[in-house]
Amino acid sequence: MSLAHQRRLWAIVPAAGRGERFGSDNPLLAPKQYTSLLGKSLLEWTLRALLAEPRIHAIVVVIAAGDGHWASLAEKLNSAKLKSTTGGTHRQDSVMNGLKFLASSARDDDWVMVHDAARPCVSVSELAKLADALGEDSSGAVLAVPIVDTVKRESEGALKTVDRAHLWRALTPQVFAFAQLRRALEEASRAGIEVTDEAQAMERIGIHASLVHGSPFNIKVTRAEDLEVAAGILKAGESSAMRVGQGMDVHAFGEGDHVVLGGVRLAHHRGVVAHSDGDVVIHALCDALLGAMGEGDIGQHFPDTDPRYRGADSRVFLRVVAERMQAAGLRLLNADITVLAEAPRVAAHRAAMAANLAADLNAPANLINIKATTTERLGFIGREEGLAALACVLLGPK
Repeated sequence: MSLAHQRRLWAIVPAAGRGERFGSDNPLLAPKQYTSLLGKSLLEWTLRALLAEPRIHAIVVVIAAGDGHWASLAEKLNSAKLKSTTGGTHRQDSVMNGLKFLASSARDDDWVMVHDAARPCVSVSELAKLADALGEDSSGAVLAVPIVDTVKRESEGALKTVDRAHLWRALTPQVFAFAQLRRALEEASRAGIEVTDEAQAMERIGIHASLVHGSPFNIKVTRAEDLEVAAGILKAGESSAMRVGQGMDVHAFGEGDHVVLGGVRLAHHRGVVAHSDGDVVIHALCDALLGAMGEGDIGQHFPDTDPRYRGADSRVFLRVVAERMQAAGLRLLNADITVLAEAPRVAAHRAAMAANLAADLNAPANLINIKATTTERLGFIGREEGLAALACVLLGPK
């Protein structure tokens, strides 16, 4: 999705149903979306996946009136991207309420991604493919998978085989322009038609989405027995969910009497030229973490054109990145950081630096290795014109 036209991407998650087919019509039981799955609710798994896609500007969770579970989940996820509003009787009513909530913030041509709360196995790669499909000429995009089973139609007790060529099973998320989606759902409502997904409503007004090949593992938990299938899919994903990132940062020396490395102030006869405190260790580490999460780089999140970050303590940046890592369901497995400088010497400060980084990342200090080297008097580092840092991280599921 090109940044040139600045069409923001919002998400709506209808989560106001009781899940009658699931067996949650008993008022003493939690609604389906709050059913536990491997230690998290279905809705939490779903929201963590959406929060891991950096292009989503905000997520509106549409909950039932009197929902007694949402507040604790929102507090647990602790993301400014999460908003909530009250839903309606049917799914399309809840989506409409989500659109009404966004009316004061979203522009007509902004994109709105609608995703079922009960699809906890949607992958980060599926979300990325869907967002990538939203070009200037796009009319919307729908995740789908081809039907591979033989399909039968029952009529008066008899079965007839249906040609499965060109048949696809629609999944969510589905993405359409804000104003067009709102119009489509309003017209369906006025006509008394209950659509089963957003694409059906859009088709009624002549707008057809592009098809984005999804994963057959992006299942919808409809009945209680689907939980076991979803658990298997999520376990398989967790076992291979390790992610690697690398980062590098460079700063030139300038006026001053110290440098900051890993949050530790080191006396030096020069300072660094930087918008913030110029902590190359933390900047490289932030870039490595963001890279592992697929969330761009430090310049996107903390631009040096923003006056709020002038002279800022870089540990603040690291804490924000750590929050994003935790919201994505990831944790640090290890970090290896190399400082490249002729001076100052960092050996005596490595333990303090590692302790700072560990505290900000909520990780044991023994997972963080810091070392230093020179360039044998070669290049700008060898001429003591500046210093640099390299970082490599490995992240895994929490």
